[in-house]
Amino acid sequence: MPLPLSPLLGFVLGAALAWVARQSLSAEEKGVLLSQALRVVVGFAVLVYGPVVGYFAAFHGDWSYLYLIPWRSVPSAVDLLFVLIAVASVAAGFLAAAPFARARKVVPFGLVVGVPAMLLVLAVAGAQRRLSTSGTYAQYQGSFGTEPIARTEVGRSVLLVDAVAIAGVAWCVRLLRARTSRRRPRS
Repeated sequence: MPLPLSPLLGFVLGAALAWVARQSLSAEEKGVLLSQALRVVVGFAVLVYGPVVGYFAAFHGDWSYLYLIPWRSVPSAVDLLFVLIAVASVAAGFLAAAPFARARKVVPFGLVVGVPAMLLVLAVAGAQRRLSTSGTYAQYQGSFGTEPIARTEVGRSVLLVDAVAIAGVAWCVRLLRARTSRRRPRS
């Protein structure tokens, strides 16, 4: 996951998970900040999303910065800061959308999810060439020696890490739904 795009995707994921947790949030008397659903989402952010974003920052830095700056000139603390922002964005998306999901207010919820989702789609469309190219900053800027991402280690990494992220989202959805099914009264 490229670092500049990861906070937007994290926010959208967090907001979507709030919608999944809407029934358990409605039944929660302690509020969203003390909810089990928020703990599940934070667990996903820390255990899955953070390592996904961090992997690309650590091993494919120029691609992770979308060839906008040479990765070797960026202090590792900046990489860490970007990863922490990405992790926090998942919880921020959840917290921003949870009140609307809890109250089942579809229009405000749609705005909370839709605006960052549209920004993400536009950013991905604008960065399509950068996202589909593998090379170093110098190669990309100098237009030499780059390869299509599908033929490289970065491409294989994107597929593997996306599979891990999808499995993490599925795990999170399962946990959020399991909390809801336990709370339903039996007839």
